[in-house]
Amino acid sequence: MKASELPGTEIVSKIKMDLKPYLGEKMKLRANVGRCKVIEREGVLEETHPNLFIVKVDEEQDRTRLVSYSYVDVLTKTVELTNPVNGENIISWLSQ
Repeated sequence: MKASELPGTEIVSKIKMDLKPYLGEKMKLRANVGRCKVIEREGVLEETHPNLFIVKVDEEQDRTRLVSYSYVDVLTKTVELTNPVNGENIISWLSQ
């Protein structure tokens, strides 16, 4: 099913449901933080909440950091989540 065929609230709910199986899994995170700045990191999906999800990302010097994003960030493609092994988009149906 294409994203354009669903109402906005259903798309966000589907993104949330599609992320749940990835809890505890490693993923590559690409986030557009404005002013032509893009951050790319790898991390583990730690938690999903009603309006946001939390990823534990690897920082420099063996540090980790928790970052949170909303499901709408995924919908608007401000945040892209991909498989670190094969590079496939985790929410592949969204790009159709």
